Amino acid sequence: MKRLIILLSVSLLLVVLIAGFAYFQFVAKPEMIKGFITAAGQPPVTVSTEPAKTETWVTKLPAIGTLRAVQGYDVAAEVGGIVRAINFDSGQFVKEGTLLVQLDDSIEQADLRSGLAQLKKAELELKRQQELLSRAATAKTNFDAALAARDSAAATVDRVRAVIAQKAITTAFGGRLGIRDVDLGQYLPAGTSMVTLQQLTPIYIDFPMPEQKLSAIAVGDAVEIAVDAEPGRIFEGKIESIDAKVNQATRNVLVRARTDNTEARLVPGMFANVNVISGAPQQVVTLPRTAVTYSLYGDSVYVVVPAAAAGEKPDAPSAGGTPGEAKAEETPAAAKPAEPQLVVDRRFVRVGEARGGRVSIVEGVKPGEQVVVAGQLKLQPQAHVRVDNSTPLTAPAQRPLE
Repeated sequence: MKRLIILLSVSLLLVVLIAGFAYFQFVAKPEMIKGFITAAGQPPVTVSTEPAKTETWVTKLPAIGTLRAVQGYDVAAEVGGIVRAINFDSGQFVKEGTLLVQLDDSIEQADLRSGLAQLKKAELELKRQQELLSRAATAKTNFDAALAARDSAAATVDRVRAVIAQKAITTAFGGRLGIRDVDLGQYLPAGTSMVTLQQLTPIYIDFPMPEQKLSAIAVGDAVEIAVDAEPGRIFEGKIESIDAKVNQATRNVLVRARTDNTEARLVPGMFANVNVISGAPQQVVTLPRTAVTYSLYGDSVYVVVPAAAAGEKPDAPSAGGTPGEAKAEETPAAAKPAEPQLVVDRRFVRVGEARGGRVSIVEGVKPGEQVVVAGQLKLQPQAHVRVDNSTPLTAPAQRPLE
């Protein structure tokens, strides 16, 4: 009986010890670790910042446009014929009235000589009938018939001359020719295009503008034009006209600007980025584009502020151990200067115009405030941060257009 009691007591003691160990290992210990981590706090997040700047910006209304020639058409013949002469090269600059292509007009030239002979005969007969009529030696009807024959012969000559003129294809205005699409000896049916002619100086830029911006633009406003064919170059122009109606499908109004294009670097059909200069220069607060976080709930930025200003009690400087402990034997001369404790304040902002790598902030940020420009993904409101601007962000090189 005594042995049984001793065995039960030892077993009960082992059970108590195992239960106590399990409780410590799986309940007490995790709570202690959680408490230590909570007491220690999260380590500060390293971010890059930049102060909000005040800049002078002129309001620019962006748009996407297409270049269009002031005058341009496809050169074609009004009548068919065989090409006998070609007097131009592809890409050539020509003046108004320049002969480009001569079609075979040998038959028309022969008809012209025949018509001139008939006209001469009719004029002589008319002159003779006029003399006879003056002496009352002929009837008035004979004179009228001679007059009608003379007019008919003259009309025949004019018609033949018009056909001959149609077979000499000339330019209607000066400009630059495109790629030649005609060969010597080729038969051209009427209306066949031979080459394009475009007047390049000046040149139009047509672009749509939302109807909400219609009150902000006017004829004579300056515009800036940029094209992919001339990277980094800005062409200047002015608004020449604004359409009299708004497109019901897009609710945009068509605007036409003009630039001199004295070097003929711009050609019709080019894609163009257009900025309309509207209003007087204004002072705006700007930030890098990377500082703004865009979301469905609103655009926001993180502003770095001292922990004390955010309502937190900063920890005492320490040389080791837990925060708040200090070695009594350490002298002030040997102590390292403590870094200021910083936190981030999330601000919802109203974003204005974007230009280059910067964006204007209408409200939400004041000039001089330090705003996080890199590292926002790791942040949450009132998070502790450490500022490191040793490696600022740089814009990547522009990729070549293929």
